[in-house]
Amino acid sequence: MAHPDTLPRRRMLASSLVLCLLPFGAGCATSAMARPALIDLAVVDRDSGQVLPVHRHDGSGFVAGTPGVRYALRLTNRTGGRQLVVVSVDGINVVSGETAGWHQTGYVLDPWQSFDVAGWRKSNTAVAAFEFAALRDSYAARSDRPDNVGVIGMAVFAEKPRPIALVRPQPRADLRSEAPLPAAPLGAAKAQTERQRESAASGRSADAPAAATAPAPAERLGTAHGQREWSAVTNTRFERLSSTPQSVVEIAYDSYSNLVAAGVIRPTVAQADPRPFPRNDGGGRFVPDPPAR
Repeated sequence: MAHPDTLPRRRMLASSLVLCLLPFGAGCATSAMARPALIDLAVVDRDSGQVLPVHRHDGSGFVAGTPGVRYALRLTNRTGGRQLVVVSVDGINVVSGETAGWHQTGYVLDPWQSFDVAGWRKSNTAVAAFEFAALRDSYAARSDRPDNVGVIGMAVFAEKPRPIALVRPQPRADLRSEAPLPAAPLGAAKAQTERQRESAASGRSADAPAAATAPAPAERLGTAHGQREWSAVTNTRFERLSSTPQSVVEIAYDSYSNLVAAGVIRPTVAQADPRPFPRNDGGGRFVPDPPAR
């Protein structure tokens, strides 16, 4: 069992934030300098264990979710240094519950570490599971913040180098949660009443159904505040290399049918194999003329 870090906390760099327009991608980190990936981000269907495929459309990445299905965000550190990852779902910080911003608390990954963020963090030992749901049932809508439903975000910060002489042993854990800044107001969302959710009655669309025409869009998909689950982290200190992230990733999501209706996914029409005698019921004696044009 992980234990909270008792070392004194450092303030993060307090320089003002600079708004940068970054080329967003999906499935790997991107930046204005086209640096190699620092942290890989994947959306995992927890029921099947499969990584959801990313569909690219107009320069953005999209994944198709199914109502009632639990999912996780798989973070993988591709570097030899610690990285701070500030994660948002539907415009909300998944650790603190604040309306998301780059300067907020997040997860610190050790070199080459991978971890599945499976829900909204409730404590150092529990999360409320991420679960695809109708917009009206999403945590964002229930906390009066529905404007950014349907997007997952990740801002990655490298660590400021520390003098070797000042490094002290840290408790080891699979994942550590960065301690909130002392000067930053947390502004946590209103407490939500836990409720049991029924499994979705509709079947899951693991494979794209054959369809010649796109269906009309339905209610947008969001992320619900699901059942509580065990997920242990400890606190650690982390000083950012800069006040702006080294990379930012954005992945949009919605239901399969809505992504088809929006033209993001283009299902293929199933075609039967050619048959030499498609109509074996007799017919005329000779070949008729084709219809007049």
